[in-house]
Amino acid sequence: MTKEELHIALNSGRLSKVKIDLLVAKLKTRPDVIQPLLTAIFEQDKNNEFNASWVFDHLMREKLHFLIPHVSYFIRGTSTLTSESCMRPMAHTCQLLTEAYFKEAQPAFTDRVKVKELEPLVSICFDWLIGTHKAATKVFAMTSLYYLGKGFPWIHPELKQYLENTFSEGTPGYKNRAGKLLELLKKKTNF
Repeated sequence: MTKEELHIALNSGRLSKVKIDLLVAKLKTRPDVIQPLLTAIFEQDKNNEFNASWVFDHLMREKLHFLIPHVSYFIRGTSTLTSESCMRPMAHTCQLLTEAYFKEAQPAFTDRVKVKELEPLVSICFDWLIGTHKAATKVFAMTSLYYLGKGFPWIHPELKQYLENTFSEGTPGYKNRAGKLLELLKKKTNF
């Protein structure tokens, strides 16, 4: 698939799950499409379109290591998102990235990405968590913050306090994830 074919596929109407899966199958051998795919996400966000972000999320579930050379561009662009439909898949990718880096300590990430490069994700995820966003975006953000707290320890007490204060107001999905994270945070001796 060429970059032109990708552009056409992403901009030819709403993609079904089947079409997304077919696109991802074609892109799994093409790490060179990550930059144009990210650019498409940031452009589509301005028009409240989301095909590119959905394709990207599904591709990252299978080929997260494709993101490594583009982490800084991913983070910069993610910080500018305004469409909830783009935020959710990108928040999910943030969770995948922070899990790979901090939970699993995958050498592909820890050897090639500096912790300092991930620092802007802290602000992005806190903005998503405290903003008026859908539950899925908040859930991915809080999980990312939990893992980011392993590299930036000041996050854990702030996250714990926020989750305790907002737990009762959350949706069932929010309460479920917040409850699990609060249990993990309470096990830490400092809290």
